[in-house]
Amino acid sequence: FCNVRPERVIEAIDVSTIYEVPLNFAKQQVDEKIVQRLNLKTPAPNLAQLRKIVQKINKPDHEVTVAICGKYVKLRDAYKSIMESFTHAGVANNARVKLKWVDSEDVEEHGPEKYFTDVCGILIPGGFGDRGIEGKLHAIRYAREKHLPFFGICLGLQCAVIEYARNVCKLKNANSLEFDPNTPYPVIHIMESQKSVKEMGGTMRLGVYPCVIKENSLASRVYRKERIYERHRHRYEINNEYRECLEKNGMVMSGLSPDGLLVEMIELKDHPYFIGCQFHPELKSRLTDPHPLFVNFIKAALKFCK
Repeated sequence: FCNVRPERVIEAIDVSTIYEVPLNFAKQQVDEKIVQRLNLKTPAPNLAQLRKIVQKINKPDHEVTVAICGKYVKLRDAYKSIMESFTHAGVANNARVKLKWVDSEDVEEHGPEKYFTDVCGILIPGGFGDRGIEGKLHAIRYAREKHLPFFGICLGLQCAVIEYARNVCKLKNANSLEFDPNTPYPVIHIMESQKSVKEMGGTMRLGVYPCVIKENSLASRVYRKERIYERHRHRYEINNEYRECLEKNGMVMSGLSPDGLLVEMIELKDHPYFIGCQFHPELKSRLTDPHPLFVNFIKAALKFCK
């Protein structure tokens, strides 16, 4: 067979989850054959943890459906890191996480009731531009008023602030300067360090930054740490001129930059699970180290649907 010994021909069998591939290779003793061929001496791998993980993926004890409401849902690989993070969180909760993809423009046109009555949580992911923003605001208001678990990432946090400013703080037409440069209440504005930058995407607040967690907050229960380090990619932030107004009306600024000038996380006092982060936790989640924000969001979704 192509001048290859039969015992060295390896099958790459299709499986239900990519994490099962190493187990199938192990059954065929791929590792042993490679180290033997290279004259290496290595201990046998311990695949017990991976076997348990695959078991939980293929035969979980629970199932939960959450919605991803965005504008790139027709090209789902745009949210690949988020999809994988939900797989990680599902394993941590021994649950199969089913994703319902909702185009925010459809929500804008038809209303949230058509899309979210059968889900146990809503996630608003990151993005750019004003297309579909009103639909995201409708989705957030639905989650807030129905006490449905909500998780906002980057733009998702910013939209949560806009929705709250409009409908709770009664700041009519509050918006982000990204979407409406003439808004009377710019609750989201461009960072001082970015005001001289004109290009989109290439020159933003990028990389890992520290964040100080507020004591006795939902964020502190999620992380169980006083200080965290998360990855950023954005140009806009909460406008500090409106922080007092938002806080007086029940929004908690639960994560701040060490100097206290930048809001990195928000949550709501009177809601079972409503949290937003300015950073991208999906970039740090791993199968054996799932991100706590995703793990606790799925935990809240499972509790909501009991």
